[in-house]
Amino acid sequence: MTLTDILPSMRRSIADPLLLDAWPLGTRATVDDVVIDGVSLVRLADLCETPCVHTGTAVLPRSGGRPSPVDDATAIVVAVRHVARHSSGALVVQLDARLGAVPAVLGELRLVGRVSTAHDVAVVVGLEDDGPSVAVVDLPADLRAGDLLAVPCPGDVTVGRVRRAASR
Repeated sequence: MTLTDILPSMRRSIADPLLLDAWPLGTRATVDDVVIDGVSLVRLADLCETPCVHTGTAVLPRSGGRPSPVDDATAIVVAVRHVARHSSGALVVQLDARLGAVPAVLGELRLVGRVSTAHDVAVVVGLEDDGPSVAVVDLPADLRAGDLLAVPCPGDVTVGRVRRAASR
């Protein structure tokens, strides 16, 4: 548990910590963004639309940030399409991407593009359009349609693997 988990109002001045081993080399968190080697993921989503990806060198696990000589890591930015409250009271979120198609580190899923001072709650995230593939993650309780979420993924993930099929 982090300070921003206990006191979400601190998110206005302290960035939520990252698991650096999961993200590409050179990743740092700001209060409302994730920046990889100077590239803002919020700005990337603004330029490329979502879903979008940024791939870079992976970090060797438990190395203190040493680059992997052979592996890549990818950051994926997706948008929230729809948020609903289930009869159980849980938030249910649909994304504009197929995160079930990649080995995303869903425990690192984070809100970018705005600062939320709402407490985190368990959120059911739909990972696919046409199936029961879901994950339960902690995200701010005030999550809404249009919000951007960033998540790391091991390997070199192309946008085609996460992009939804065109509507018919």
